[in-house]
Amino acid sequence: MSGHSHFATIKHKKGLADAQRGNMFSKIAREITVAAKEGGGDPAANPRLRTVIEKAHSFNMPSNNVERAVKKGLGAEEGGAALEEMLLEAYGPGGVAILIQGITDNKNRTLGEIKQILAKYQGKMVEGGAVQWLFERKGVMKATTGEKTKDELELLSIEAGAQDTAWPEENVLEIYTAPAELDLVKKKLEEKGVKVESAGLEWVAKEPAVITQNTQETLEKLFAELDENDAVQDVYSNIK
Repeated sequence: MSGHSHFATIKHKKGLADAQRGNMFSKIAREITVAAKEGGGDPAANPRLRTVIEKAHSFNMPSNNVERAVKKGLGAEEGGAALEEMLLEAYGPGGVAILIQGITDNKNRTLGEIKQILAKYQGKMVEGGAVQWLFERKGVMKATTGEKTKDELELLSIEAGAQDTAWPEENVLEIYTAPAELDLVKKKLEEKGVKVESAGLEWVAKEPAVITQNTQETLEKLFAELDENDAVQDVYSNIK
């Protein structure tokens, strides 16, 4: 399994600057609004909303921000109705496949901004379906070993229903599930005392692409600028 995810990357950066934290809160609030608009405002009955609220709490997002975002989704406050989700497909430098997931209140403006950013770093937008087939939608969790060994954590994950696992860094296990099984697997792991650091649905590349150092550096700049765009929620790629 491979790829780049905005939240998965930034989650492990300590001491975010105020501007970065404000941008992060704004992105999470939009996702909460869309989740509430789509499936209702009760986290117990809306798995997507529950997952995003957990994400908000992991970033220490104030509770009143969360409540306001839910109200927008339910139509109790202005600003929620105009938001729409979008999934953009692109090729980056070195032919790297990229999926850009966003939430915007002005689709044409956002498309123009993303096209400009891609062109700046030797990338280009492509027609729908040209890149998406290279990815699979999966539930993705990150769990730490804690008092368990790596073998124990892997075994518990498989017993709980995980499809696959990987070690992206020392003592952090990445756990992949079928989209519909994410909540169930997470619950089973937590009942066994496993600390799940993050969980959500992501686009996971089917096959990793190997790139040069120069391409890697250009991609990092591209991802960073995409991350700064207000409408961009997540960026996924097939880089190893």
